[in-house]
Amino acid sequence: MSNIIEINKSNTDVLQIFVLMSEPQLLHYFEPAEGLFIAESPKVIERALNGGYEPYALLMEHKDIEGQMKELLCRCGDAPVYTAEFDEITAITGFKLIRGALCAFRRRALPTAEELCKTAKRIAVLENVVNPTNIGAIFRSAAALGMDAVLLTPSCCDPLYRRSSRVSMGTVFQIPWTYLSSDTDYPQQLREMGFKTAAMALSDNSVSIEAPELKTIERLAVVLGTEGEGLADKTITDCDYTVKIPMSHGVDSLNVAAASAVAFWQLGLH
Repeated sequence: MSNIIEINKSNTDVLQIFVLMSEPQLLHYFEPAEGLFIAESPKVIERALNGGYEPYALLMEHKDIEGQMKELLCRCGDAPVYTAEFDEITAITGFKLIRGALCAFRRRALPTAEELCKTAKRIAVLENVVNPTNIGAIFRSAAALGMDAVLLTPSCCDPLYRRSSRVSMGTVFQIPWTYLSSDTDYPQQLREMGFKTAAMALSDNSVSIEAPELKTIERLAVVLGTEGEGLADKTITDCDYTVKIPMSHGVDSLNVAAASAVAFWQLGLH
């Protein structure tokens, strides 16, 4: 069982990781070693544990220790569990614990894209997607709809940011992912890894997402661009295919998260 610690005004320093530190500060918490990330809610915490991440510290109400977190705490080793009644947590920390338990996990080193995709047949590639809600939704669709891995360009939002992991319902811990080395010069890298690349873009010079030939490609990378502007022109030029989702009623585009779900379902192997 984890080490249960009652919260009081003399031991609140460690709680800053839950209520005061920004995502970048947590990322660099143990620099130069890997930092921390926060998982919210028992379901997300459970999936992080299932993904092999190591708990560092937890914060929860008294009722959760013998309630919805009881079984999970048995898997948290000696990680300290800071606890109090809801009103006490709010008064001492200024933070309302509205989504149940929080757990700070240690990050781990990411694999290279080549290592990650060695046996993959279908991967998602995200270029400069910066909204954590979109990142979380895309990961959830990727996990559910047949993608073997997700690659992100360096400017993308971190999938382990609190909101991203929460929106993904913890699927960021289920599907393998890593960062590419460039925001734009990566289609050739994917080609060298054995993938054909399909740029999802609004272009008249495109094939329909329903084109039969796309389903026959052995290894395919589905490439999606940033909110609003979409993919860079260079990326579209460098990809093997430009793929368009047919629209009706005068709608010119979908949100990138919605488009990802359509693309993964249509282009996945199922």
